[in-house]
Amino acid sequence: MSNRIAWLVDKPEADFGRWFLFAHGAGAPMDSDFMQAFSSMLAAQGVGVVRFEFPYMAERRRTGGRRPPNKMDVLLASFQEQIDRAVSELKPRALFIGGKSLGGRVASMLAEENFVGGKVTGAVCLGYPFHPQGKPEKLRTEHLADLTCPTLVVQGTRDALGNREEVEGFPLSAAIQCHWLEDGDHDFKPRRASGFTQLQHWQSAVEQAVAFMSARVS
Repeated sequence: MSNRIAWLVDKPEADFGRWFLFAHGAGAPMDSDFMQAFSSMLAAQGVGVVRFEFPYMAERRRTGGRRPPNKMDVLLASFQEQIDRAVSELKPRALFIGGKSLGGRVASMLAEENFVGGKVTGAVCLGYPFHPQGKPEKLRTEHLADLTCPTLVVQGTRDALGNREEVEGFPLSAAIQCHWLEDGDHDFKPRRASGFTQLQHWQSAVEQAVAFMSARVS
Protein backbone atom coordinates (compact mmCIF):
# COMPACT_ATOMS: atom_id res chain seq x y z
CA MET A 1 0.00 0.00 0.00
CA SER A 2 2.87 2.41 0.90
CA ASN A 3 2.13 5.47 -1.25
CA ARG A 4 -1.30 4.39 -2.40
CA ILE A 5 -4.38 6.27 -1.28
CA ALA A 6 -6.38 4.29 1.27
CA TRP A 7 -9.74 2.85 0.31
CA LEU A 8 -12.93 2.36 2.29
CA VAL A 9 -14.77 -0.60 0.78
CA ASP A 10 -18.42 -1.53 1.28
CA LYS A 11 -19.07 -4.99 -0.14
CA PRO A 12 -22.63 -6.12 -0.83
CA GLU A 13 -23.85 -9.47 0.49
CA ALA A 14 -24.83 -10.49 -3.03
CA ASP A 15 -22.15 -9.53 -5.55
CA PHE A 16 -23.65 -8.60 -8.91
CA GLY A 17 -20.37 -7.20 -10.20
CA ARG A 18 -21.49 -3.56 -10.01
CA TRP A 19 -19.05 -1.21 -8.32
CA PHE A 20 -19.25 2.51 -7.62
CA LEU A 21 -16.03 4.50 -7.20
CA PHE A 22 -17.27 7.26 -4.93
CA ALA A 23 -15.41 10.56 -4.37
CA HIS A 24 -16.16 13.09 -1.63
CA GLY A 25 -17.05 16.77 -1.89
CA ALA A 26 -14.77 19.74 -1.32
CA GLY A 27 -15.22 20.12 2.41
CA ALA A 28 -16.09 16.74 3.90
CA PRO A 29 -14.04 13.51 3.99
CA MET A 30 -14.87 10.05 2.67
CA ASP A 31 -16.36 9.01 6.02
CA SER A 32 -18.77 11.94 6.45
CA ASP A 33 -22.37 11.16 7.38
CA PHE A 34 -23.43 11.68 3.75
CA MET A 35 -20.75 9.39 2.34
CA GLN A 36 -21.31 6.74 5.00
CA ALA A 37 -25.06 6.69 4.51
CA PHE A 38 -24.91 6.50 0.73
CA SER A 39 -22.27 3.78 0.74
CA SER A 40 -24.14 1.57 3.19
CA MET A 41 -27.46 2.01 1.39
CA LEU A 42 -25.91 1.23 -1.98
CA ALA A 43 -24.20 -1.88 -0.60
CA ALA A 44 -27.51 -3.01 0.90
CA GLN A 45 -28.96 -2.93 -2.62
CA GLY A 46 -26.18 -4.95 -4.20
CA VAL A 47 -23.75 -2.26 -5.34
CA GLY A 48 -20.18 -2.45 -4.08
CA VAL A 49 -18.72 0.92 -3.11
CA VAL A 50 -15.11 2.10 -2.97
CA ARG A 51 -14.39 5.44 -1.32
CA PHE A 52 -11.10 7.32 -1.45
CA GLU A 53 -9.79 10.78 -0.62
CA PHE A 54 -8.11 13.30 -2.86
CA PRO A 55 -4.55 14.21 -1.79
CA TYR A 56 -5.54 17.41 0.01
CA MET A 57 -8.15 15.59 2.12
CA ALA A 58 -5.75 12.75 2.90
CA GLU A 59 -3.27 15.40 4.06
CA ARG A 60 -5.93 16.97 6.27
CA ARG A 61 -6.51 13.59 7.86
CA ARG A 62 -2.79 13.10 8.53
CA THR A 63 -2.04 16.58 9.88
CA GLY A 64 -5.36 17.85 11.20
CA GLY A 65 -4.80 21.06 9.21
CA ARG A 66 -7.17 22.75 6.78
CA ARG A 67 -6.02 22.55 3.19
CA PRO A 68 -8.00 23.77 0.17
CA PRO A 69 -8.71 21.35 -2.66
CA ASN A 70 -5.86 20.53 -5.00
CA LYS A 71 -5.70 22.06 -8.46
CA MET A 72 -7.90 20.32 -11.00
CA ASP A 73 -5.02 18.56 -12.75
CA VAL A 74 -4.06 16.90 -9.46
CA LEU A 75 -7.66 15.93 -8.72
CA LEU A 76 -8.06 14.42 -12.18
CA ALA A 77 -4.83 12.45 -11.95
CA SER A 78 -5.75 11.18 -8.51
CA PHE A 79 -9.21 10.03 -9.60
CA GLN A 80 -7.81 8.40 -12.75
CA GLU A 81 -5.34 6.47 -10.62
CA GLN A 82 -8.23 5.11 -8.57
CA ILE A 83 -10.15 4.14 -11.73
CA ASP A 84 -7.18 2.21 -13.05
CA ARG A 85 -6.65 0.54 -9.69
CA ALA A 86 -10.33 -0.41 -9.39
CA VAL A 87 -10.34 -1.96 -12.87
CA SER A 88 -7.18 -3.91 -12.05
CA GLU A 89 -8.01 -5.08 -8.52
CA LEU A 90 -11.78 -5.43 -8.52
CA LYS A 91 -12.18 -6.66 -12.10
CA PRO A 92 -15.75 -5.34 -12.02
CA ARG A 93 -18.47 -6.44 -14.36
CA ALA A 94 -19.42 -2.77 -14.47
CA LEU A 95 -17.62 0.18 -12.87
CA PHE A 96 -19.47 3.42 -12.27
CA ILE A 97 -17.69 6.57 -11.14
CA GLY A 98 -19.02 9.64 -9.40
CA GLY A 99 -19.24 11.54 -6.20
CA LYS A 100 -20.66 14.29 -4.09
CA SER A 101 -20.34 17.80 -5.53
CA LEU A 102 -16.62 18.27 -6.34
CA GLY A 103 -16.14 14.51 -6.55
CA GLY A 104 -18.94 14.24 -9.10
CA ARG A 105 -17.53 17.11 -11.12
CA VAL A 106 -14.10 15.48 -11.35
CA ALA A 107 -15.71 12.15 -12.26
CA SER A 108 -17.74 13.79 -15.02
CA MET A 109 -14.56 15.23 -16.52
CA LEU A 110 -13.04 11.75 -16.73
CA ALA A 111 -16.19 9.89 -17.72
CA GLU A 112 -16.00 10.24 -21.49
CA GLU A 113 -12.42 9.04 -21.96
CA ASN A 114 -12.91 6.09 -19.63
CA PHE A 115 -16.29 5.19 -21.09
CA VAL A 116 -14.91 5.17 -24.63
CA GLY A 117 -11.91 3.21 -23.37
CA GLY A 118 -14.16 0.55 -21.87
CA LYS A 119 -13.13 1.10 -18.24
CA VAL A 120 -16.31 2.81 -17.05
CA THR A 121 -19.98 2.04 -17.67
CA GLY A 122 -21.47 5.29 -16.41
CA ALA A 123 -21.24 8.20 -13.96
CA VAL A 124 -23.38 9.32 -11.02
CA CYS A 125 -23.13 12.91 -9.75
CA LEU A 126 -24.79 13.79 -6.46
CA GLY A 127 -25.35 17.52 -6.16
CA TYR A 128 -23.37 18.61 -9.22
CA PRO A 129 -21.74 22.05 -8.75
CA PHE A 130 -22.91 23.64 -11.99
CA HIS A 131 -21.44 26.95 -10.82
CA PRO A 132 -19.87 28.37 -7.64
CA GLN A 133 -22.36 29.61 -5.07
CA GLY A 134 -23.41 33.16 -5.86
CA LYS A 135 -21.62 33.12 -9.25
CA PRO A 136 -24.11 31.69 -11.76
CA GLU A 137 -22.14 33.19 -14.64
CA LYS A 138 -19.17 30.88 -13.99
CA LEU A 139 -20.60 27.71 -15.46
CA ARG A 140 -18.94 24.30 -15.21
CA THR A 141 -20.93 22.73 -18.02
CA GLU A 142 -18.83 22.94 -21.19
CA HIS A 143 -17.74 19.29 -21.08
CA LEU A 144 -21.31 18.15 -20.38
CA ALA A 145 -22.72 19.26 -23.73
CA ASP A 146 -21.17 16.49 -25.84
CA LEU A 147 -20.96 13.70 -23.26
CA THR A 148 -21.85 10.22 -24.54
CA CYS A 149 -21.14 8.39 -21.27
CA PRO A 150 -24.46 7.61 -19.53
CA THR A 151 -24.64 9.98 -16.58
CA LEU A 152 -27.12 10.45 -13.75
CA VAL A 153 -27.29 13.77 -11.92
CA VAL A 154 -29.29 13.82 -8.69
CA GLN A 155 -29.96 17.42 -7.68
CA GLY A 156 -32.03 19.32 -5.14
CA THR A 157 -34.51 21.69 -6.79
CA ARG A 158 -33.15 24.63 -4.78
CA ASP A 159 -29.45 23.73 -4.89
CA ALA A 160 -27.50 27.01 -4.66
CA LEU A 161 -24.91 25.56 -7.06
CA GLY A 162 -27.50 24.80 -9.72
CA ASN A 163 -31.23 24.83 -9.08
CA ARG A 164 -33.86 23.28 -11.32
CA GLU A 165 -34.79 26.45 -13.18
CA GLU A 166 -31.14 27.14 -14.00
CA VAL A 167 -30.16 23.62 -14.96
CA GLU A 168 -33.13 23.07 -17.25
CA GLY A 169 -31.81 25.98 -19.32
CA PHE A 170 -28.32 24.51 -19.77
CA PRO A 171 -27.34 22.72 -23.02
CA LEU A 172 -26.70 19.31 -21.48
CA SER A 173 -26.07 16.14 -23.47
CA ALA A 174 -28.93 13.71 -24.03
CA ALA A 175 -26.75 11.13 -22.24
CA ILE A 176 -27.37 13.00 -18.97
CA GLN A 177 -30.52 12.33 -17.01
CA CYS A 178 -31.48 14.44 -14.01
CA HIS A 179 -33.47 13.30 -11.02
CA TRP A 180 -34.85 16.17 -8.96
CA LEU A 181 -35.35 16.09 -5.20
CA GLU A 182 -38.16 18.46 -4.30
CA ASP A 183 -37.04 21.42 -2.16
CA GLY A 184 -33.62 19.81 -1.57
CA ASP A 185 -30.52 21.96 -1.08
CA HIS A 186 -26.95 21.04 -2.06
CA ASP A 187 -26.94 18.28 0.56
CA PHE A 188 -30.48 17.21 -0.43
CA LYS A 189 -31.92 18.72 2.75
CA PRO A 190 -35.47 20.05 2.30
CA ARG A 191 -37.22 22.61 4.45
CA ARG A 192 -39.61 21.19 7.04
CA ALA A 193 -42.64 22.75 5.35
CA SER A 194 -41.93 20.73 2.19
CA GLY A 195 -43.18 17.55 3.82
CA PHE A 196 -40.00 15.68 2.94
CA THR A 197 -36.99 14.72 5.06
CA GLN A 198 -33.33 14.60 4.19
CA LEU A 199 -33.25 10.85 4.80
CA GLN A 200 -36.13 10.36 2.35
CA HIS A 201 -34.19 12.31 -0.27
CA TRP A 202 -31.02 10.30 0.40
CA GLN A 203 -33.00 7.10 -0.02
CA SER A 204 -34.57 8.38 -3.24
CA ALA A 205 -31.13 9.29 -4.59
CA VAL A 206 -29.84 5.80 -3.80
CA GLU A 207 -32.84 4.16 -5.47
CA GLN A 208 -32.30 6.24 -8.60
CA ALA A 209 -28.60 5.40 -8.65
CA VAL A 210 -29.24 1.67 -8.27
CA ALA A 211 -31.88 1.71 -11.02
CA PHE A 212 -29.55 3.68 -13.30
CA MET A 213 -26.72 1.19 -12.74
CA SER A 214 -28.91 -1.88 -13.04
CA ALA A 215 -30.27 -0.71 -16.39
CA ARG A 216 -26.74 -0.64 -17.78
CA VAL A 217 -25.60 -4.08 -16.65
CA SER A 218 -26.89 -6.91 -18.80
